[in-house]
Amino acid sequence: MVPDMPNLPDVVLWSIPAFVLLTVLEMVSYRFRPDEDEQGYSPRDTTTSLTMGLGSLLFDALWKIPIVAVYAALYEVTPFRVPVLWWTVPLMLLAQDFCYYWSHRGHHVVRILWACHVVHHSSKHYNLSTALRQPWTGATSWVFYVPLILAGVHPAALAFCSSANLVYQFWIHTERIDRLPRPVEYLFNTPSHHRVHHASQGGYLDRNFGGILIVFDRAFGSFTAETTRPVYGLTKNLDTFNPLRVATHEYASIAKDLAAADNWRDRLRHLTKGPGWQPVRPDRPEGNAA
Repeated sequence: MVPDMPNLPDVVLWSIPAFVLLTVLEMVSYRFRPDEDEQGYSPRDTTTSLTMGLGSLLFDALWKIPIVAVYAALYEVTPFRVPVLWWTVPLMLLAQDFCYYWSHRGHHVVRILWACHVVHHSSKHYNLSTALRQPWTGATSWVFYVPLILAGVHPAALAFCSSANLVYQFWIHTERIDRLPRPVEYLFNTPSHHRVHHASQGGYLDRNFGGILIVFDRAFGSFTAETTRPVYGLTKNLDTFNPLRVATHEYASIAKDLAAADNWRDRLRHLTKGPGWQPVRPDRPEGNAA
């Protein structure tokens, strides 16, 4: 048990009714006001997204046990304490969003982390149900938030901020909202910015990693504005709606590459380089050695 546990609401739990209502309303909007340029909903794809979301609730509950134990141990040894007050909560949200940016960016450029996050990008549709398509191996992000714990942020306060960040990102998974007023687009992550993030074409790949704010992308050179219509999904899309395969397909690909690697250096690179990395070989001069 972590001492001095602040009494904070379960943001995700309280938001579930809104998730359901908004998703239903978006579905209805496509039925009464279809748009040829928008993909809308596919029954099998939506079912997979909902199944992945429900599964993530179960697996996240299991992953949180060792993570909370580590956070609690670190919180015990750090001499710092950040009180939960009306003016510290916004600062903690800002700090959590900063850490989220680097976690999210890392999950795109390190393959073993991408194996977890790829689940969220595996749909060729972009709608509110896509926001619920969450991984079952979500224990790969905790290390990015260790600095907050060491700075004295209570694990429960961090959980609250992380939940608020997750809930915020639900509404930006839609094509039904065009660009918002310029000050909002400049400061915050919006549907337009996040559509770019989910796109699979070259100029949009690995861009716009922000959670609540988009300012960190602007500051660290990963921002791209939406110009042409995004094509959603992966550069090599899945041919299945099987939730188990959706959850594990990249891990299976990594295992295959590790087995085929000629040396331990290449095996390590298969884990730590980007998702597209392959060693250059005499029989494959087109391999990516970046």
